[in-house]
Amino acid sequence: MTVRVGVTGATGRMGREVIAAAADHADCEVVFAVTREPEGETVDGIEIESAGEFDALVVEREPTVVIDFTGPESAVDYAETCADAGVAFVTGTTGFDDGQRKALESASEEVAVLHAPNFARGVQALLNVVGEAVQNLPGYDVELVETHHNAKRDAPSGTANRLLEEIEANGNFSGRTHGREGEDPREESEIGVHALRAGNVTGEHEVILAGNHEEVRLTHRAEDRGVFAAGAVDAAVWIAGQKAGDYDFADVISE
Repeated sequence: MTVRVGVTGATGRMGREVIAAAADHADCEVVFAVTREPEGETVDGIEIESAGEFDALVVEREPTVVIDFTGPESAVDYAETCADAGVAFVTGTTGFDDGQRKALESASEEVAVLHAPNFARGVQALLNVVGEAVQNLPGYDVELVETHHNAKRDAPSGTANRLLEEIEANGNFSGRTHGREGEDPREESEIGVHALRAGNVTGEHEVILAGNHEEVRLTHRAEDRGVFAAGAVDAAVWIAGQKAGDYDFADVISE
């Protein structure tokens, strides 16, 4: 079965990559792509249409799934439209507040919704091992450093927050300290968090565990955004056959 894909944020960094990845996937067809100000642009031969036409396009083009990399507010709007139309929804958007996360959960009661802060398979491998490392090194200091391009809006990144959740679930920590300034000695059991924004860095996450005169560094570095787009398209193909529910990228790569 060919998976009919709609793409939002089509002229953004990730939107362009998603269109290219979907076009290269044997099981996918891009049936529409939207952005806020299309201005007659095309991406990989796909005519980019206005985001204001999204609701109508979902009905007219009958996508199987929509892939979204936009912003929290627009992503929720797109998810709600998809829920009403019975269309599965995959989003890599980050920075959702509690209310927006609840809105995604509500959409997942009607259709399959997959939200992941990162669609790189290597990041999932990192998530799988970081908890074990924390368990095996109790009492070690833990610091997390993440670096992204200078246009990224949310900090820490969604991937960093997901790593922090995994760290906290597997150790006894007092809280998170974001950056340091002036006289600010490290407190016992805290997790240090540092977000760097510079240049065109695609994405790097490093977890440092130090103690007992040794240190362990667990690092993932993305060298091309195409890895995230390919993962998102894989997720779209997978979720096309799923019932309504709330899914994660781990569900995709575990099968």
